Amino acid sequence: MFIVLMSFNGLPWLFLGVPTSSSLLYKEEFEKMKEKNPDNIRLDFAVSREQTTDKGEKMYIQTRMAEFAKELWELLKRDNTFVYMCGLKGMEKGIDDIMVSLAAADGE
Repeated sequence: MFIVLMSFNGLPWLFLGVPTSSSLLYKEEFEKMKEKNPDNIRLDFAVSREQTTDKGEKMYIQTRMAEFAKELWELLKRDNTFVYMCGLKGMEKGIDDIMVSLAAADGE
């Protein structure tokens, strides 16, 4: 995976969500990739038991993605955008709600 990301010509944007920071797999490796290629990778974490939103609520992956919802929506409208999601089924509704509201606001 790391070799693919290092040779990838696009812009991978990784959202990683876990309960505790000790559960973040490959965090150091991802951060090194970002350090070496700051314009070629985006990396955002959601650590639900350690981070909170501005409202003091737990930071879940769908909450972190909501912070970038408009930018994500613009990317999703492009023909060359690919999305791979892996995680608990419970996060699906939150992400779907964000995208559906943006699509509706955009007349989609």
